[in-house]
Amino acid sequence: MSAIALRGPERVVLAQHRWALWVMGVLPVLALAALTGTWLWTEHVVDAFASTGCSVVHTTPDCGDTVETYLNRRLWMQDVLSWSGLLMLVLPAFVGIFVAGPVIARELESGTYQLAWTQSVTPARWLAAKLAVPTVVTLVSVSVLSAACTWAQGRADRAHQGQEWHERTVYGSMGTVPIGYALCMLALGALVGLVLRRTLTAMVVTVIGYGALVAAFNSVRNNLWPTLTDTFKQGSDYRFPDGAIDVGTGWLTHSGRRLPHDACLEWAPGFKQCLAEKNIDLRYFDYHPASHFWPLQLVETGILLALAALAVALAFRVLRRRHG
Repeated sequence: MSAIALRGPERVVLAQHRWALWVMGVLPVLALAALTGTWLWTEHVVDAFASTGCSVVHTTPDCGDTVETYLNRRLWMQDVLSWSGLLMLVLPAFVGIFVAGPVIARELESGTYQLAWTQSVTPARWLAAKLAVPTVVTLVSVSVLSAACTWAQGRADRAHQGQEWHERTVYGSMGTVPIGYALCMLALGALVGLVLRRTLTAMVVTVIGYGALVAAFNSVRNNLWPTLTDTFKQGSDYRFPDGAIDVGTGWLTHSGRRLPHDACLEWAPGFKQCLAEKNIDLRYFDYHPASHFWPLQLVETGILLALAALAVALAFRVLRRRHG
C-alpha cells in the first residue's frame, strides 16, 4: 500500500501513521524469517547429531556433551515458538491501543479533526478512513503471522518438539482466532477513542477491555463446541486420549445421573461401599480431542467478528449523534 495509490483521508491516515503501519507490515516478515531460519537450523542440528551415532535414550559417557549440546539447541525451536505465541497474544492489544489513542482520540483531543471536516470530508468518511487503513494492514500482517506460527507448530509437532494445541500461547497464535482478536480490538479501540476523546485514557481502557475479553473467552471456550464423553469401569485400563482437553470428570449412576468426582474418593476409606450406596456404575470424562481445534477456532472467531461489527456500528452511531 502506498500513499500514491490512495486519495483523500486514507492517504492522510497513511502519512500520519506511516511508521506504526510500517512496523505492522515488517513484523510478519521478521517472524517468518525467524521461524523458517530456526527450523532449518534445527533440522541441520538433527542431521548432524544423527551422524555422530549418539543416542538421547541410551547415552554413553563419550556422548554426554554431544547429547547435551543437541538437546539445548533443539530447545531453541521451542523458545522461538513460545516468543512467537507471546507476540500473537499481545499484538491485538497493541492494535487496539494504536487505534484508540493515536488514530482516534488524539485527533479529537487536539481538535485537528476539524481541518479534515472542512475539506469536504464528512465525519463518516473520516472515521471510515481511520478504520480502513489499519484494518487492511492488520488483516494482512496478522494473517501472515498466524500462518507462519501454524506452519512452525505443525513442523514442531511432527518432530515431537511442539506444545499442546490447547495451550494459550499456541491456540492464540494459530488459525483464525488471532485475526478475530486483532479486528475486534481495532473496532473496540475506535469506539473507546470516540467515546472518551482522551488519548491516554482511551489507551488504558482499551488494554483493560482486551484483558476482560481474553479472560471471558478463556472461561467459556470449552463450551463453544459440544464435548465428547468416554465412560469406563473404575479400575479398567482406560487411557485418556492424547492431546485432548479434560473438560470434566465424575461418576455415572445406574440410571445415568451424573455425580461429581468427589462424590466418592478413591483414596478414602469405604470407597467401594460408597460406590455401592450411590449406585455408581461408571466413570466418565468429558473432553475436547485435537480434532476440535478448528470448530473451536471458527466459533470463537465468528463471535469476535460479530463483536467487532457491533463495535464499529456503535462507533458510527456515537459519531453521528455527536457531530451529525
